[in-house]
Amino acid sequence: MATADDLKFQEFDDAANLLAANPDATTISIDEPVEIPKNQHGHLQEPGREEDDELLGTDDSDKTELLAGQKKSAPFWTFEYYQTFFDVDTYQVLDRIKGSVFPVPGKNFVRLYIRSNPDLYGPFWICATLVFTIAVSGNLSNFFIHLGKPTYHYVPEFRKVSIAATTIYAYAWLVPLALWGFLMWRNSKVMNIVSYSFLEIVCVYGYSLFIYIPTAILWIIPQKVVRWVLVVFSLCLSGSVLVMTFWPAVRDDNRRIAVATVAAILLLHALLAVGCLAYFFDAPELEIPAPIIPAHNGTTVITKSH
Repeated sequence: MATADDLKFQEFDDAANLLAANPDATTISIDEPVEIPKNQHGHLQEPGREEDDELLGTDDSDKTELLAGQKKSAPFWTFEYYQTFFDVDTYQVLDRIKGSVFPVPGKNFVRLYIRSNPDLYGPFWICATLVFTIAVSGNLSNFFIHLGKPTYHYVPEFRKVSIAATTIYAYAWLVPLALWGFLMWRNSKVMNIVSYSFLEIVCVYGYSLFIYIPTAILWIIPQKVVRWVLVVFSLCLSGSVLVMTFWPAVRDDNRRIAVATVAAILLLHALLAVGCLAYFFDAPELEIPAPIIPAHNGTTVITKSH
């Protein structure tokens, strides 16, 4: 029969021998919690700076960017490289559209919806839908305005599709490109400026244009007052998304430069809306050529038509 000494673990004997050899050694009990110095948890943030991080997206979003940078990206000439720009589901796109239509005051659109997974799927199809909506609605508006006039013959203006496509896609790509380059330049001058990536800026501009799709449909109503009220309403919604996104990124810059940047963003956004309304819906009526009526004496009589 085994004795009590035979049932002891050899490790405990070795530990007892080590303690006998070095009585000053420090031992840690498993039952006792190990205290971690408070300074290892990270420094405490100031309340004001924490609010800035909330707006600028420099806390969790920076970690997301670091993790995204560690992912192995495919070469740009492969299909897999461009596939990542369209890797979104329907719920993400609808959530981002909802965020652009109902902006939350004090919240950054990039931080809330875009930074985790920026995409080109939503902006591409929003711009494509807006192109055909403006072109079709413009033709219908012209038809309803001249409806009932005996001298009017409806002819679809397909050139409006190409004009709308050139205008909207140029705005959705060239303006973000210019803004991205400007933010990168100012970031080299002022260290506190947070610069967005080009893809994030394209996402913000693409989703901000969604509100103009239902607005363009309502522009068919042949009332100028209603149309201008819709323009102002759409500008307030989409413009607020742009301001709440880009103002936190430039507010640490020179005051005049920051205000001028936001004013330029709003001005270009307003020019797009007002230009589309003026060209496709409020275009001046073309004068209809008067019919030529031959007289009985051989002369030609031209009647005026208004």
